[in-house]
Amino acid sequence: MNQNTKVKEQSQTPTNTLNFDCETGNYHTFCPISCVSWLYQKIEDSFFLVIGTKTCGYFLQNALGVMIFAEPRYAIAELEEADISAQVSDYLELKRLCLQIKHDRNPSVIVWIGTCTTEIIKIDLEGIAQRLEAEIQVPTIVARANGLDYAFTQGEDTVLAALVHRCPEYNKNDSETTQLKHPPLVLFGSLPSSVAGQLELELKKQGIKVSGWLPSNRYSKLPHVGEGVFVAGVNPFLSRTAAALMRRRKCTLIGAPFPIGPDGTRAWVQNICDAFGIESKGLDLREEKIWEKLEPHCKNLRGKSVFLIGDNLLEISLARFLIKCGIIVYEIGIPYLDQRFQAAELALLETTCHEINVPIPKIVEKPDNYNQVQRIRELRPDLVITGIAHANPLEARGISTKWSVEFTFAQIHGFGNANDILELVTRPLRRNNTLDQFNNNYSTESWSNQKNWS
Repeated sequence: MNQNTKVKEQSQTPTNTLNFDCETGNYHTFCPISCVSWLYQKIEDSFFLVIGTKTCGYFLQNALGVMIFAEPRYAIAELEEADISAQVSDYLELKRLCLQIKHDRNPSVIVWIGTCTTEIIKIDLEGIAQRLEAEIQVPTIVARANGLDYAFTQGEDTVLAALVHRCPEYNKNDSETTQLKHPPLVLFGSLPSSVAGQLELELKKQGIKVSGWLPSNRYSKLPHVGEGVFVAGVNPFLSRTAAALMRRRKCTLIGAPFPIGPDGTRAWVQNICDAFGIESKGLDLREEKIWEKLEPHCKNLRGKSVFLIGDNLLEISLARFLIKCGIIVYEIGIPYLDQRFQAAELALLETTCHEINVPIPKIVEKPDNYNQVQRIRELRPDLVITGIAHANPLEARGISTKWSVEFTFAQIHGFGNANDILELVTRPLRRNNTLDQFNNNYSTESWSNQKNWS
């Protein structure tokens, strides 16, 4: 038996305890500079300058789909041969561009996004930014969100970790702080304003006030952080931001599952209440009502099987919720797993499997895509949640797929958006059922026409 066969057999064997495997596969994912697409809209007074090559520009133009005539608040500082061979001054070129940005757009902050090229040729972006900021009087932040990361969502993590250093220092004697009945709470992670408002409302029902968000809608409204401030994340790919808040700013991290699905949202709110010593009210009833609304979807999905290839680091949270819905999860592939940051999420996954008496799927970090395709061929799952690169080849082999990137951009957080997750999951299954019915009807009609002609 060769090594590949052993790996496949081991990955197909579910267990009653958390079981981790690590392969050395290639990363088929978007580039992390794609974080510009949602962060420039979230931070309304910002301007993002991606320092890269023509390839970076083509990627952003195609991925974002924003015409240059719309004048979006991002741009590409295109590195040419003279820049790479050090024939021109990086400082002077970036100064010229930033002065033009200041004149045309007048942003409150300019965020430089480093790329693979700036890493390879060792451009001292931090040194140049510090010198340039003092000269043009516009805050300039460097985030190295390059393609050397494991997943494209880590681009946001890099930007938020850089913003942590610019957050004002927390003062416990501040008038707003003294009015709180609990320590200040800062939530980190980029969400649409409507979704963020829903999460704030759920906490408000428990008597908890959110002191701020990272990122905030405006650079001038960055939250106050420091010793005595409690922080909680809303996405599982923000481990660097969590580390920066704890180590650099001495904040207290609330370990909690992420508010994805009614079970995750309830646990997230509950853990925040526990951290403040507040007795939660009505959470179980709130979760039960959401599950009642989801029952029509769950009824159609029970017994269906899903295989997660791994793309955006949301895989464990999604798998936990899908298992709770009665779906069989064969394998959870994930490009990178920070077990400390996701400890509460992993514990909830294990608890969920034990409660409904199903085996715990194996978690494969950095999966080898070739081995995964072989396992998919043998298991024949009803649905594969995958990156765009593998979607069409799998569809051509008769396997239904769903782009994992859609879960990144959809509103999936909180109690009220759990239905949207199941809509995304069931859509390809409904589509294929419709196509099968159409093909069967077409075949029947064709056979009848042949008989009539004969």
